[in-house]
Amino acid sequence: MESLKINKINKAVNGNIQITGSKSETNRLLILQQFYPNLTIENISNSDDSVLMQKALKSTTAEINIGHAGTAMRFLTAYFSVKEGTEIVLTGSHRMKDRPVKILVEALTSLGANIQYLEKDGFPPLKISGKKLAKDFVEIEGNVSSQYISALLLIAPTLKNGLKLKFKGEVTSVPYIKMTLRLLAELGIDYVWEDNLITVQPKPAIISKTIVVESDWSSASYYYSLCALSPNAEITLSSYKKNSLQGDSVLATVYKKLGVETIFKDNAIILSNQQPLTNNQQLTLDLVNAPDIAQTIAVTCFGLGVECYLTGLHTLKIKETDRLIALKNELEKLGGDVIITNESLLLKPSTKINENISIATYDDHRMAMAFAPLAVKVAIEIEDAGVVSKSYPAFWEDFEHICL
Repeated sequence: MESLKINKINKAVNGNIQITGSKSETNRLLILQQFYPNLTIENISNSDDSVLMQKALKSTTAEINIGHAGTAMRFLTAYFSVKEGTEIVLTGSHRMKDRPVKILVEALTSLGANIQYLEKDGFPPLKISGKKLAKDFVEIEGNVSSQYISALLLIAPTLKNGLKLKFKGEVTSVPYIKMTLRLLAELGIDYVWEDNLITVQPKPAIISKTIVVESDWSSASYYYSLCALSPNAEITLSSYKKNSLQGDSVLATVYKKLGVETIFKDNAIILSNQQPLTNNQQLTLDLVNAPDIAQTIAVTCFGLGVECYLTGLHTLKIKETDRLIALKNELEKLGGDVIITNESLLLKPSTKINENISIATYDDHRMAMAFAPLAVKVAIEIEDAGVVSKSYPAFWEDFEHICL
């Protein structure tokens, strides 16, 4: 898809949307389904990442290319390590070859896995020879990507003696680790998390189980932004749970400060525009447990003319792009004043938004979707608009349905 020009939206934003299942939940369950074939999954995400994950798990080729799908790279590295008798090369896009995987590989090799780097030390592509892992103890830094930790937890119940996973230092991205553990628990797999040690018991088989994947909260964030920026907006999104497994469900609390009321009703959420912060107030948030919504929040605050200070963003530097630099570049093109560090972003309040600016998306789905709601304020252009397919292929159709 080429660049997409969006004219200024002059109507009140409203409508009903069914959002695809959570990519995070789907990809965890797809791995578990390989170990427990009597697990049935409903409302599977139609994101590129989940499609690539399904394709990789069905592949009979010697080399598997997972493109930009970071979750798939991490989870499949662990999965193929324990798939006895298989030998595969796991590779990805040019950007994926720059995304570190050394911490996970070292953890897996300490358990006995056979993994080699084929190009740059510490980075994909990887040659993985699947085998039975005999060891049951691994130690890992607590502040690393939760995907490394979840990758280890997903294979834990298949190991002969289960797994004891010990953290060094403070643990970040806790909600994603809890999501993985709660999905294990739904399958009847026992675990204990005490202090800095998670112990997962072995589970060779489960009773038949159907799990319905909750819709993706990260995808809901763009409608929260639209609602915050659009007076008289009302948007209904399904299917969502109040007791969500997803860390990004904190959106309901965060956006209340930005003027969006959330009502849970009949497996859906109803968003409505209320009274937001004024431009003499600052929104201060530690997003260490929900970094994927940082771009959306920053753009919302810019559109409202509200100052925001976001911290806990260190993992954004190793995503599809360096999201902190990308945010700074594009917000400043629009007239924003942004200061970034390795783990924080400070946006000064703005009184003007430059019109008809072309927003670069950096091969990053969240850049495209986070900036789209600014069309409520000004005409805007989104470059490489098709990049949204990574997590939310129907985004532009849904956006048009409620906005245009």
